[in-house]
Amino acid sequence: MIFDPLYWLFAIPPLLFGLWAQWRVQSAVTRFSRVPNQEGLTGAQVARALLDSEGLQNVQIEPIRGVLSDHYDPRAKVLRLSEPVYSVPSVAAAGIAAHVMGHALQDAQRYAPLALRSAMVPTVRFGSWLGPLIFIAGLFLHLTKLAWVGLLLFAAVAVFTIVTLPVEFDASRRAKQLLHSRGLLNPNELRGVDAVLDAAALTYVAAAAQAISSVLFYFTLLGRRRN
Repeated sequence: MIFDPLYWLFAIPPLLFGLWAQWRVQSAVTRFSRVPNQEGLTGAQVARALLDSEGLQNVQIEPIRGVLSDHYDPRAKVLRLSEPVYSVPSVAAAGIAAHVMGHALQDAQRYAPLALRSAMVPTVRFGSWLGPLIFIAGLFLHLTKLAWVGLLLFAAVAVFTIVTLPVEFDASRRAKQLLHSRGLLNPNELRGVDAVLDAAALTYVAAAAQAISSVLFYFTLLGRRRN
């Protein structure tokens, strides 16, 4: 399929957008990781202060290896912060930690899109690798119904990326609001947080664009085969 010119028509625009989004977030994180915050608070300390202020003392914080591997585990009730965030008192670390804490607050308040995304995880894990395989098998074996099954499985991945958007945008909104209301960062530092979190949001938009583009390409292939 990669030799089909139509593939490149669908693949190149979201790919270029994704590369640009990755560059934006890496640039913003690198820049503001070098800027210390006024209170000298590490990412872990920022997250702990915000969690406690919202009555979430039961949520634990753990370091995790990697870069931008920060996430919230709703099953274990644990914030896992990457090494450059957990122990570094930078503007970027404060913003990222606050964003991850936003997911814990969503979980505590039973934010519907987060619950929906969590419920979709098993299907997405299954469909992300098996869906394309089933689709290709159905396409080359001329089994249209099988190809449709593969397409629907992979379409679940696209739906997942769309559901992820309000979850991530809302977590960033909560992070900015809490950092401001708790007075942990000054206005200049909050602008740095805006730059980091807004750039990170673009990566989720890019992921959604890539997944939707793939589904549209598969759908177009099936339409051409049917004709």
